[in-house]
Amino acid sequence: MQSSLEIQLQTLPDNPGVYQYYDKDGKLLYVGKAKNLKKRVASYFTKMHENGKTRVLVKKIATVKHIVVATESDALLLENNLIKKYQPKYNVMLKDDKTYPWLCIKNESFPRVFATRNKVNDGSEYFGPYTSFKTVHTILDLIKELYQLRTCNYELTPSNIKAEKFKVCLEYHLKNCKGPCEGYESEGEYLEKIKGVREILKGNFKDSLHRFKKMMSTYAQNLEFEEANELKKKSKFSKTTNQNPPS
Repeated sequence: MQSSLEIQLQTLPDNPGVYQYYDKDGKLLYVGKAKNLKKRVASYFTKMHENGKTRVLVKKIATVKHIVVATESDALLLENNLIKKYQPKYNVMLKDDKTYPWLCIKNESFPRVFATRNKVNDGSEYFGPYTSFKTVHTILDLIKELYQLRTCNYELTPSNIKAEKFKVCLEYHLKNCKGPCEGYESEGEYLEKIKGVREILKGNFKDSLHRFKKMMSTYAQNLEFEEANELKKKSKFSKTTNQNPPS
């Protein structure tokens, strides 16, 4: 005769979602996310685990509950929220420094845009979390192609710029930055670009696709076909991400 737990495992769906493990007393032990609930949960019971804490966790599981969601990104967000709310014992014990990446628009003059694993409560804007750094770097490459933004950590206040405290770096000479540190670009002009970046990070790619088309046309007219082909690949990524914007 099958146990209650075996029946629960067999009836799990193949959908993305969040699973929750409870012990015999109904105490929540662990919360996890999955692209495929049935496969992910089954893996806990069908393979040997090197981590001793994981082996102990599996022995304590008496009940498995699940919540089906539409996408893997939705599962990631729900998992994060449930862990923060309930602080399950084994999520804390098995934590391994792995956190999901975010894209940040820094709260500063001439804001930088960069990837981070840490959210700081300083008024900066964070977009994500993303399920992989590969996606994050692809988005950053797309932004870099469209907008010339600074990457330095200079404190670009009006007084510092006026006092000529900084000099342009290699990024300026490579045409990756317009040199706001020496006053070659106004903050107003820079913030207009940040508006475009913000739309990309929200999943709104209409303006960026228009800019891509103009740039591809220019490359083609100059017979720079390799550059035009690279832009074409990035524009395809934009369309895909626009259909499935990051949460």
